[in-house]
Amino acid sequence: MKNYNRRATLFPKQKDALKILGENIKLARKRRKLTQKLVSERTGLSRVTLGKIERGEGSVSIGHYQVVLGVLNLENDLSKVAQDDELGRKIQDAALLKGQSNGN
Repeated sequence: MKNYNRRATLFPKQKDALKILGENIKLARKRRKLTQKLVSERTGLSRVTLGKIERGEGSVSIGHYQVVLGVLNLENDLSKVAQDDELGRKIQDAALLKGQSNGN
């Protein structure tokens, strides 16, 4: 039987990015003058889970982050992730230029 790690192993930069996401979610909630209790009720998530989201913990599923963003009317923000794929375009452009040097 395979032993799958049920928790994501996050590197420091990834942890920092999640922490910023959590802080942004917390600020958005507070700007709207919503309590954790109210957001918890509207999402069906526990206040403990909401607290983990606002701290940017990696143990919370992305679906739960999305539910909270929905209550804050920010659900479209997640669709913007990786929209501007600068590295992918550079790799693609390099391959295109390489093909061009062969007379293509």
